Formats: sequence, structure tokens, C-alpha cells
Amino acid sequence: MSEVAAGLRTGLLELEQRFLMRNYSRQAVEFVRGEGVTLFDSEGNAYLDFLAGIGVCNTGHCHPQVVEAIREQAGRLIHTSNLFHIEQQARLAQRLADGFEPGARAFFCNSGAEANEAAIKLARKRRRRGEIVMLEGAFHGRTLGALSATPQESKQEAFAPMVEGFVAVPRSDVAALEAAVSERTAAVLLEPIQGETGVWPISEPMLEAARGLCDRTGALLVFDEVQCGMGRTGVLWASAQTSTVRPDVITAAKALASGLPIGAVIAGGEAADVFEPGDHGSTFGGGPLVCAAALATLDVLDDEQLLSRVRVLGDRLRVGLEAMAAAGRLIDVRGRGLIIGADLPDPRAAEVVTDALAQGIVLNATGPATLRFLPPLVIDEADVDRVLDFLGTAL
Repeated sequence: MSEVAAGLRTGLLELEQRFLMRNYSRQAVEFVRGEGVTLFDSEGNAYLDFLAGIGVCNTGHCHPQVVEAIREQAGRLIHTSNLFHIEQQARLAQRLADGFEPGARAFFCNSGAEANEAAIKLARKRRRRGEIVMLEGAFHGRTLGALSATPQESKQEAFAPMVEGFVAVPRSDVAALEAAVSERTAAVLLEPIQGETGVWPISEPMLEAARGLCDRTGALLVFDEVQCGMGRTGVLWASAQTSTVRPDVITAAKALASGLPIGAVIAGGEAADVFEPGDHGSTFGGGPLVCAAALATLDVLDDEQLLSRVRVLGDRLRVGLEAMAAAGRLIDVRGRGLIIGADLPDPRAAEVVTDALAQGIVLNATGPATLRFLPPLVIDEADVDRVLDFLGTAL
């Protein structure tokens, strides 16, 4: 057994190979405990986590406030259903809506893909129009509607035909966006920072064009903040960092409940009142347990001192990576706050990730030559410097 595989319990691999569908490629480690920015495997080895469960554990692993909220709620009531009133859901909706705009409302589901599906349905019902315009390089989820809004042939080809009415334009081509948005458009759907394809911030001119075109045609501007929201960029919502552009709808998930499954659609203005009873729903969406976890998560993350640290530490990480780029060890560095992508001059990102794991650091590759950094937002300077020191040697 290799050093990395030492963290994998005997028999687990056989169980997975026998009984699980083969749709994941996994690193040979089993994590059994987490605390703050540290994960521990089944052999007791410690790892500095710079992936945070793919941008989920923004509060760190097992944050005491979140754990206590889950423990207290689980001891009282885990589930009823949306056929009845749920106080925790109403309080979470109030908190998200009040932070968005006056008159906003929220809908809850179980994931980012489900949130984007709901936003697509909301946009189409509102205008009785079919087309959704999105950007090349986007990732909006793996359910069929969200996948249709994810213009990546490698992900779509095996599941064709896609849902009709989705139009993709280059992420930086204002003229192409202007040509695509028309009276047929129900919504422009975009990530302010594209995450899964290597961390690509969308330019302000592109965001401004999208806002203006939606205003002109009556389409909705929908921001997918599933990955870049919840404090990841140093503000609660990435869209708040643009000088003038505000969306009509935000979709959220991942970090919203620190690891429990939740998705949310937050809509303002006319969009807030589109859905009527029977239009959409979710058996588990917005249950008392996950909403209690989300409220505790917001208590931790919606804190200016923490968010300021995210901006400072993100700058520290980015400056260190840019120094490596200046030395020729990287060729591009992109991002904002603690969502950063870096391109290697050759396709060995997977090798770097494996080497990092052997050194007790969890990194992520989004492509053959691209590394992505998504640490918990509670890291400190020493954690950043450890990753930079590792990369300085590895590259």
C-alpha cells in the first residue's frame, strides 16, 4: 500500500468497487474526522485542507457553533415536510432575503443543481419564454436542465439530447451576448466567477452588458453563486463586489449549511412572486435541521472581521502564486478572495495534487494543467505559507 493509500481502511475499496456505481474517481484516502482546516484519515494522519469539500466547508470542519445548532435541532425535530410550517426555514428565508433586497423571497431545495433548475423554471414561467443565455465555461449542475446550461461537450455528450432553449456565448464577448439576448430570452444565467472550469472571474463590462440587456428585454439576470458565494470572495455574495451590477435572482448551495445538503433561490422584484402552489417543490428542501445549520453558518460567515481576513489571506495566496508565475513556474493566476485558479506550464496538475496529498495537503485540479484553491475561510497565514512552500518545491 502506498503512503497515500495508508489512509484507506482495508476492505473499504472492495466494498466500493462491489456496491457503488463507478461515477467517481477518488484519491486513495478515507477522511474520518475534521477540525477547523484539518482533516484526519483513518490512520490518524493530518491534512491541511485547501479544497473544503469543493467549497462547502467555508466555516471549517465541524465548527462548534454549527455542530451545536445541528445537535440541538436533531434532538428536537429532524423532518416534517413543506406541507407544514417550519420556523427555521422562515427565519433563514428572512435572513437571506433581507440581505438581498427589500421584498425578496427565498425557495429552498437540496443542492446547487436543484437551485439552478428552480431558477430556470421561475424564469420561464415568468415570461412564458424559453431561451436561457449562459456563458461558455459555465458549470451549473448535472441534472438535465442544469446540464443543458453547462456548455461542456465532455459532460453533455453521453446524455444527449439536451433540453432545448439554451444559448451559450463566449465568457468575454459582449457583442456575442448582445446578439444572443432578445425578446425570446427568459434569463441570462451566469457565475460571477466560474469555478469548475478553473476560476474565471467574469469582467465588469460583461456583467454590465448582461444587466443592461436584461433591463431592455425584460429577461431576468440570474447569478449562480453556488461556489463563489457565502463569503468565498471576501464579501457574503460575490455580486456585491461589482460596482453597479445587481442580479434579479441568486442561486446558492455548497457552503450555505457547512456540509448539510441545501440549495436556495433568492429572488427580488417581480421574480419574487412568480411561483404559486404546485409550481415547484422539494420533499427535503428547507427542513428544520438543515435550516438550523444554515442559520448558524451565516452567524459565522456574515462577519466583517472574518470577511476582511478572507480578502487579506486571498491576496497573500495570490501574490505568492503570482511570484511563481513571474518565475515561469506558473503561467496564469486568477481569482478573488479565497477562490483562486492557477495554470501550470505543462499538464501535470494531477501529479501535483497527488504529491500534495502525500505531504499532507489537500489540493484540487480542475483540468490537466489547472490547480484550484478553495480553502476553508478560517485558514491563517501559516496555512497559506505552507501551501506556497509546497508549491515552490513541487513546481
